[in-house]
Amino acid sequence: MEKVKLVIQNLNRQEIAIENEEKTIIFYLGEAGIDWMQSCGQKGRCTTCAFEVIDGAENLSQLTEAEEKFRTLGRLRTNERLACQAKAKGNIVISVPESLKLPHIKYSK
Repeated sequence: MEKVKLVIQNLNRQEIAIENEEKTIIFYLGEAGIDWMQSCGQKGRCTTCAFEVIDGAENLSQLTEAEEKFRTLGRLRTNERLACQAKAKGNIVISVPESLKLPHIKYSK
């Protein structure tokens, strides 16, 4: 696998190296020490770990059953994915949705 970058746009364009396309985005966020909202223990049972895809949607794994369900229910927009479900196969740029921002983190534009 070539070097893959995950860039978080509204966290001052912080970059994280993705080294294994079999691990989820939430795994790499945790490895980088980035606090990210999550309530269900990374089981795909809620949408609190959702992120907005700014660029590189084609570099993400296929939607999981959980993500399909939440889209059908209207709880996950078409430009959103779950960090506990999605895996990166190429460079992506994401951001934290306004409604899921944590109060102790200073977000950029």
